[in-house]
Amino acid sequence: MRPRVHVIHVGNMSNKGTRALFICDIHVIRDVLGDPYISVSTTDVEGVNDLGLHLDAVLPPLVDIPYERADKLTRAFHYGRNSLRYKILSLVTLVCMLFQIVLSVGSVFVVKLSLRSPYRGEVLDHLSNCNLVVSHSDESFKETASQLPLNPFWAVTWWSMLLSRTHEMLVAKSFRRPIVLFPNSIGPFRTSIGRLLARSSLDSCSCILIRDSISYEIVRKLNVKAHVVRVLTYDTALLFRTDYRKDNLPFSQPVLGVCPGFYSLSLSKLDAEKYVAAHAGALDELVERYGLSVVFLPHYVSGFENDDLEISRSIMSKMKRKDRLELIVAETVEEFKFSLEQMDMIVSSKMHPAVLGVSGFVPVLCIAYDHKQTSFFERLGMKDCLVDIRQVSQKSLASKMDYVWNQRGRLEEDLRRKIPVWQRHVRETIGNAIMTYLEID
Repeated sequence: MRPRVHVIHVGNMSNKGTRALFICDIHVIRDVLGDPYISVSTTDVEGVNDLGLHLDAVLPPLVDIPYERADKLTRAFHYGRNSLRYKILSLVTLVCMLFQIVLSVGSVFVVKLSLRSPYRGEVLDHLSNCNLVVSHSDESFKETASQLPLNPFWAVTWWSMLLSRTHEMLVAKSFRRPIVLFPNSIGPFRTSIGRLLARSSLDSCSCILIRDSISYEIVRKLNVKAHVVRVLTYDTALLFRTDYRKDNLPFSQPVLGVCPGFYSLSLSKLDAEKYVAAHAGALDELVERYGLSVVFLPHYVSGFENDDLEISRSIMSKMKRKDRLELIVAETVEEFKFSLEQMDMIVSSKMHPAVLGVSGFVPVLCIAYDHKQTSFFERLGMKDCLVDIRQVSQKSLASKMDYVWNQRGRLEEDLRRKIPVWQRHVRETIGNAIMTYLEID
């Protein structure tokens, strides 16, 4: 009998980091189990199907994520995130989520009576009949980024996400399914609501795999139940590989890659303008000093204002040496990974361009907004390759870029020595967790 694995908490595939994590999760599961039956609950059914991973079932989640549902409707009607209509849609989808929770709770009781579920019966069928539930690698349990303020928009967004995640965990637990949380960053939590939801979720797990040491300490302070096994490992996206190749590259060496961006509505208008101006000025300095090319590689292209593509274009418009600039909007994560590996150095404000870059042994300067980034680079022994997003200026960026550029040979050697060790550790850790908690009659 094929072992049955149901993967939950899978997010939007327009985020290339989410894509890389999900692809690696599925590949590791197949490497360990051979030919398992894999079903997936995701807010992006179409995006997951487009990956071509030959999954046995791709289903919606028990409860939709309000902001993702609002984003989808907003794109369809061409609204902006700052519009009143978007705010109304977000409120409506939040109310709908609460209604979905009530429906799904009732449906769980119906299923336990061996009757046909009136609501999302196929999802409940897979949850109740699988041998193992896997919570997808990412950052499903947090309340904000550790180095950004918790404004009202993000408070409601994170609370609704936590509530949705917690509900799905509790439903899986009610069916007595073992739950393994694949490598996640966890926290921070700044309110009692966030801590309560997180503890309820994590108490439901059999095993929690954690990808950074700060998150490990946050979990310890949450007083998660003693029976829940906790293991510190590394980011699953380190395992991502690609066979993508392109001979005619649109830039000349040496080349610096830039993956800019920040959470929507996380910075004030003035701070966003300072961020763009600082990048433009610092990059111009490096072009003049070293004669390099600059390639912009937007990571998350949502179509909304201030997504990574729009920020890339804003920086490019303010730079003087436009003859040394290129923009590559990768259609797939495979193309994105290949492009990153062609760089001599990367400047990234996002987590997974940095992870995908260092796994290709490319030195990275990380503009950090969260402990998942700072912990990752500190464990690499590359604390000097960090800039706090709250301290970004032309001077600070230019100084750090100059440091990484001149140290790139040594940094590459360090990466070639450390990254394979990390890759082995995360692969073996996930494999051990799967085999330990996989229950097959």
